[in-house]
Amino acid sequence: MPSLPLRLSALLLALGLSACDDAPKFTQAEPGEARSGGGTTVRKTDQNAFSLPSANLPPSRRVDFSVGNSFFRNPWVIAPSTTTARDGLGPLFNTNACQGCHIKDGRGHPPAPDAQNAVSMLVRLSIPDTPAYAKVIEQQGVVPEPVYGGQFQDMAVPGVTPEGKVRVDYTPVMVRFKDGTEVELRKPSLNITQLNYGPMHPDTRFSARVAPPMIGLGLLEAIPEEAILANAHAQAKAKNGIAGRPNRVWDDVQQKTVLGRFGWKAGQPNLNQQNVHAFSGDMGLTTGLRPFDDCTEAQAACKQAPSGNGPDGEPEVSDNILRLVLFYTRNLAVPARRDVGTPQVLAGKNLFYRAGCQSCHTPKYTTAANAAEPELANQVIRPYSDLLLHDMGDGLADNRTEFQAGGRDWRTPPLWGIGLTEAVSGHTQFLHDGRARNLLEAVLWHGGEAKAAQQQVLSFNAEQRAALLAFLNSL
Repeated sequence: MPSLPLRLSALLLALGLSACDDAPKFTQAEPGEARSGGGTTVRKTDQNAFSLPSANLPPSRRVDFSVGNSFFRNPWVIAPSTTTARDGLGPLFNTNACQGCHIKDGRGHPPAPDAQNAVSMLVRLSIPDTPAYAKVIEQQGVVPEPVYGGQFQDMAVPGVTPEGKVRVDYTPVMVRFKDGTEVELRKPSLNITQLNYGPMHPDTRFSARVAPPMIGLGLLEAIPEEAILANAHAQAKAKNGIAGRPNRVWDDVQQKTVLGRFGWKAGQPNLNQQNVHAFSGDMGLTTGLRPFDDCTEAQAACKQAPSGNGPDGEPEVSDNILRLVLFYTRNLAVPARRDVGTPQVLAGKNLFYRAGCQSCHTPKYTTAANAAEPELANQVIRPYSDLLLHDMGDGLADNRTEFQAGGRDWRTPPLWGIGLTEAVSGHTQFLHDGRARNLLEAVLWHGGEAKAAQQQVLSFNAEQRAALLAFLNSL
């Protein structure tokens, strides 16, 4: 039987990958390549693959992980309640538990046609920036819609009226490969109906966003800032049309502008602030950093609803609960890759590089020695993201700015774990709004800076497309 390099060489020739291509040629798996999260990597590949603690987390520290998991998973209830540690839901909200959006710590999805609520997809709102709102823009990145705020909430506690309903309709868009194969994409159209607090500002901008997977977030937080900025510098120096930019966002604790790295537009600087804003916007829960309910002046019943704050002013999410949830979200492990050394996956990896996908989906980093958790420090990780903003073209544009992100800009999402989406989340809907029904559709929506890569993929034949998808599904 031929050796793996010989079999791979034959496959590369069959796929049209000649020795004159500029991209590197991979004939075998790289050392440690299967361990996407370094020493934190876990091996489970079933529906619970995204819900495990870092493999190197000692038993003495797994208690906090389990307790944090309980506050992430279990529903919050309406105040007042005998369950004082978990009351204060709403008055307006999108879901009653973190797991309601991040189902099994995985990826959300847009609402089905018959869905009563959007649940794992939220809609961000804003109006155009003006100098009069300079301080608001500096600290929030946007100017919230005056009546409905910065996030549309389609659920409410009894006695408070939800803001309205969210529906998504789709229009088919046909794309043709060089070999004549056609693929039908679906272009979403967001419909906000039954507005219960009056009309919105006539220039309101909308951005539909599904919940991203929770794995590896602590590792992303541990990537040194200089490594992210080095990506931007290298891309600018290459002058090949790829020009990633860091977002600069407001840090609520430090009270200054810092590097953004979380969220679809890198609008949050760290995991704690990401969690705080999710508690506030998604569930209407107060914290020490955001001690107010997410109600606007036009929503009187929302402002007058009972609070779950403690008698001494302690917020609904106590500092200790927030600490435990932060520990949990930092330590959700990345699953190991599968089949990294098989000929088809290696051929797909070569095609990935040939198309230039690695220019934005940066494969590898080493985390900082001073990471927030010792288990996350000095780890060689493979998230396949540069954590930078890129212009992705008109097709994916939401036309909504966020700090320094423009209306066509999106942060490069990490690809680790993407091949386990169906096993964990029960679907294969991708991109920021879930419009892509599979990975191939997701690739074909790439435009702007990624247009050349998309065109390269459109030149691939059926065997090459299968190899590329095999590689992506191995991640």
